[in-house]
Amino acid sequence: MLKKDLRSKYSKLRSSLTPSQLSSQSIAIANSVLQLPIWSNSYFHIFLPIEQKAEINTEGIISILLGLDKNVIVPKIKSPTELEHFLLTDNTRFTTNSLNIPEPVDGITIEPNKLDVVFVPLLAFDETGHRIGYGKGYYDRFLNQCRSDVIKIGLSFFEAEDSIDDIDTTDIPLDYCITPQKTYSFKTS
Repeated sequence: MLKKDLRSKYSKLRSSLTPSQLSSQSIAIANSVLQLPIWSNSYFHIFLPIEQKAEINTEGIISILLGLDKNVIVPKIKSPTELEHFLLTDNTRFTTNSLNIPEPVDGITIEPNKLDVVFVPLLAFDETGHRIGYGKGYYDRFLNQCRSDVIKIGLSFFEAEDSIDDIDTTDIPLDYCITPQKTYSFKTS
């Protein structure tokens, strides 16, 4: 299936989820994160959900990370093509940008090459670990700035598609994707 068709399909599927389903499935995903072999790492980047787009609530994962004394980094749109990244602290203040994305106002910036693990937002993914987002390319550009060994983890309410037909050479595949029912591993080593 083509990216544009998958975007339409999964936007509709997400919008059909009830608040109760969004909550229980987000909790199931957070609990599954605990089973991944990532806990020796220190710097974890995680997105904050766009509620109007029925994205996964990442609060549970953030609570787990903070409870384990991990450094939690959250993104902010810096320009039409670039994200910047801030350490989450007790003093971090948030605002909602023009795309309805909650983001930090300011704080301690963290460079992408410092990150060990990145939780990646997505609309859909396939059996080979390729993902599609909203089509702006923020995360593919950002992941290109990270170290080659950064662990990329997608979070999805839905299971994998067989394939995404129009993958670009700039699309960066995931290492894992967690759904409420299953954890997919795409690591080859």
